[in-house]
Amino acid sequence: MTSKILTTSAGAPVADDNNSISAGARGPLTFDNHYMFEKLAHFNRERIPERVVHARGTGAYGTFTVTRSLKDFTIADFLQNAGQQTEVFVRFSTVGGGQDSSDYARDPRGFAVKFYTKEGNWDMVGNNTPVFFLNDPIKFPDFIHSQKKDPRTNLPNPANAFEFWANHPQSLHQMTILMSDRGIPLSYRHVHGFSSHTLSLYNAKGERFWVKWHFKTNQGIKTLTNAEAAQMPAHGAQQDLVNAIDRGDFPSWRVEVQIMTEAEARTYRINPFDLTKIWPHKDFPLIEIGRLELNRNVNNYFAETEQVSFAPSNFVPGINASPDKMLQGRLLAYQDAARYRIGANVNQIPVNAPRCPVNHYQRDGAFAGMGCPVGHGATAGAGATAYPNAAAAVDALNFYPNDRTANGAPAPVAAVAPPPMPALENAWIGYHDQSEEDYYTQAGDLFRIMNHEQKAQLFNNIAGGLSQANTDIQQRMLAQFAKADPSYAEGVKQAIAALV
Repeated sequence: MTSKILTTSAGAPVADDNNSISAGARGPLTFDNHYMFEKLAHFNRERIPERVVHARGTGAYGTFTVTRSLKDFTIADFLQNAGQQTEVFVRFSTVGGGQDSSDYARDPRGFAVKFYTKEGNWDMVGNNTPVFFLNDPIKFPDFIHSQKKDPRTNLPNPANAFEFWANHPQSLHQMTILMSDRGIPLSYRHVHGFSSHTLSLYNAKGERFWVKWHFKTNQGIKTLTNAEAAQMPAHGAQQDLVNAIDRGDFPSWRVEVQIMTEAEARTYRINPFDLTKIWPHKDFPLIEIGRLELNRNVNNYFAETEQVSFAPSNFVPGINASPDKMLQGRLLAYQDAARYRIGANVNQIPVNAPRCPVNHYQRDGAFAGMGCPVGHGATAGAGATAYPNAAAAVDALNFYPNDRTANGAPAPVAAVAPPPMPALENAWIGYHDQSEEDYYTQAGDLFRIMNHEQKAQLFNNIAGGLSQANTDIQQRMLAQFAKADPSYAEGVKQAIAALV
């Protein structure tokens, strides 16, 4: 039988569906990734109107307080001095389920923080795990499809998830976390948060540093077993957060960073931009730099929590991207998803509106000129009104360059530009296969620090789903576990046998 050729939606044959085009094996993606863009753009439009992922969530306002200055590493205004406070909005979520799903699914938890700084909004879009299932965005739609309901039965199908993981060893580290005792948090107050991605900082000297962000819960980590989770109300995590804040029991997190120089990154034994891998703390210790506290609930869930929009591309001067391939894909995909769900003027919705003057030449579109509430804005001026995100200008300008910048029309400021992004020397742009990467060592390291009870939970949680897959998929997964640690594979094998 002739095998079918994978094509684009326009019918053109696809050369590689596993790797995006990048400038070298560790380099950033290039703009000729039209097939990856097509997949992500189509994926963002598969559901109307709830989020395709992270649909079920809850959020609250709070404050971020600097406890240690980062001015040696960044020009970001809100990180200059100890004691500085910045208003934030944080949204927690499950990933795979819809709005009608349970807060207690075995699933990663989204941990997204919007910092309303004086120089614009910075969105730290992360999860409660320091790694992710993938390191290339071209596979994200396929991964989520494998986790969602089966397209034929519209029922959960664990075999599909393990079939995907069997074909993608890069998922092993995150899958091990998901199937461990950390897979079902007791509440959103009892989870850590991570940028997961490698981001960058740059200072007034033009020096760039690579950085990972960590938010460590001061409430402690608390989790549930499968049996305990089954007894919890579907909305329990949302109710817990709302009630805690209402009674004045404000949850908080220690904010810490890991920092790596560009020179260290060039010779480090681990690809520092691989989202499936951590930076070991012994090599890059955690540095405590702040405190995050949530202290105010929303007034209208739909207007605020449901319409809040986070995008990794919302940077401020002093914070920027890295060659992390997943991050590079999300720089496009998150904004695209928001424009699809909410519209081109998503940043004019009050919860998304910057708390500083906004001056640009974007015009029109649905809901243009909504503005934000009085008190959130800044002084009106050329190109801005008292509603800082409103797209109105004194002379109704909608183009740049123009001859009126001397009279107050908006103009760029070259001083805030990030340093040029480094690329590997003599890097070739093309598909770079990652099948020989080591995706097993860190998963094995995690397994070996688990105690007996934690390992037993891991084995049983994996066996429950993997036992529903066919023998070939089981054997390929067991081979991955064995590469991480032989005891890992043996424990899962015995757990599956116990279910027969």
